[in-house]
Amino acid sequence: MELVSSKWVCAFLLCFWLVFSGAYSVEGLRGNSKVKGVNLGGWLVVEGWIKPTLFDGIPNGDMLDGTEVQFKSVTLQKYMCAENGGGVNVTVNRDVASSWETFKIWRVSESTFQLRTSLGQFLTCDGEQCSVSAAAGLPSASQTFFIERNNGRVHIKVMSGAYLQATVGNQLTGDYPGMPSWDDNAATFEMTIVSNNLHGDFQLANGYGHNEAKEVLKTISRFLYRHRINTVRIPVGWWIAFDPNPPSPFIGGTLEALDNAFSWAQSFNIKCIIDLHAAPGSQNGMEHSASRDGSTGWPTPDNISQTLDVIDFLASRYARHPALLGIELLNEPSVTMVPLDTLVSYYRQGYQIVRKYSQTAYVIICQRIGNADPLELYQANIGSHNIVLDLHFYNLFDTFFVNMSAADNILFIYKSREAQLQALNNANGPLVFIGEWVNEWNVTSGSQSDYQDYGKAQLEVYDAASFGWAYWTLKNDRKHWDFEWNMRNNYLQLGKYLKSSVFYFEHTSWVLNLSSPVTSDLCYK
Repeated sequence: MELVSSKWVCAFLLCFWLVFSGAYSVEGLRGNSKVKGVNLGGWLVVEGWIKPTLFDGIPNGDMLDGTEVQFKSVTLQKYMCAENGGGVNVTVNRDVASSWETFKIWRVSESTFQLRTSLGQFLTCDGEQCSVSAAAGLPSASQTFFIERNNGRVHIKVMSGAYLQATVGNQLTGDYPGMPSWDDNAATFEMTIVSNNLHGDFQLANGYGHNEAKEVLKTISRFLYRHRINTVRIPVGWWIAFDPNPPSPFIGGTLEALDNAFSWAQSFNIKCIIDLHAAPGSQNGMEHSASRDGSTGWPTPDNISQTLDVIDFLASRYARHPALLGIELLNEPSVTMVPLDTLVSYYRQGYQIVRKYSQTAYVIICQRIGNADPLELYQANIGSHNIVLDLHFYNLFDTFFVNMSAADNILFIYKSREAQLQALNNANGPLVFIGEWVNEWNVTSGSQSDYQDYGKAQLEVYDAASFGWAYWTLKNDRKHWDFEWNMRNNYLQLGKYLKSSVFYFEHTSWVLNLSSPVTSDLCYK
């Protein structure tokens, strides 16, 4: 992977000098304005789709944590199966592969793996001539296998050195005699990668290994603006509270980077929102919550308690910093996996923790993603003052938007989004924050003019949010998600909402400490 010189000359898009007047204003922002912000997505919390090349140097990079695989015996022409999703012996007896025949990878090294069933149990081969079972709740040596690859074929070897084989009785045992060849034999399986969708912090750090991952992260950081921006929303992961030595496999240095961001923001009278983007155990199973294998384990007492400790750490460290605007307690909890009463209890406790350190910092609560009514949090009585509800508005990720034309999308913004915002603004409860939105849609044939009209509609409607908005995200390999690209190429016309300029300056103290490991190119050569 190419190493980056710390003496680059950076060209930054410097923006966000707001000209705005309205009924609402946010305490602490200059000019009695509201938040006009940008997210620093992919910086302190990895999202591989934002910068896919981060993962290019990982050996066996298609077998990262969370990858789903299936194994088919070449002699029996049957799939390996954890009956009932786990709990009993593993068989090799299925003609068609579905959930019981699909296993999630936990990566130990580039060639050793643990295999998790659909019910969350691990394949086990304990002792010589074992029968493979799927009943272990936690993995150890008996649940760790070497996987040798030859094109689409694999051999699976237990730690003792024996190879697994499919028997004529459709069992899976660890007793193949000798070393198998790659022809049709009982120890050879065809491996199908069903999905390889997770590319987050866990996958990056565990894929490279700690030492190399740390060097990779050091080279890909170049921070942000020099001048006149209103607010940045900064996603962070829970491991930041354990810096400089976070739990494995996470990489230290994010706390230093966040400290530097606050110092930089103070210098230019910019405000920071700290957003807990990734909670222990993952609150939604997605890569941006640092899920290992797509599971959602956050709603447990231990994980929630640890998350509250992280909020305490962040609030105690930054509550009195002049650049702090607010702390977001949790990003995008899943509506299907996080019960409302559990979330409300957590939000109430988080609110009290922030208030212990500050009476003025905004406490931001995020709507559950999925089919959830944001009014459910208005009715929860989470806190008494300076509380904000974060909504994420995307005309994406739902089949509802798939066949919409450009005109349909724009009409939806003016009709549905505007009506929802007006109702929430008029409700007795939190302020409203559109914490994520983007100038992208499912329209494949949109012209520049179409994008301009779509962006204008969003700016006009979201500008009415009582707390403000923040674009997702500053830099992105996908150009319409890239805030700088949209402005530079005149796809997003900020007009009366923002005035922007481009400034050029040499790499000096304005740029944050380049030794800080961060995870997105925010400045280009």
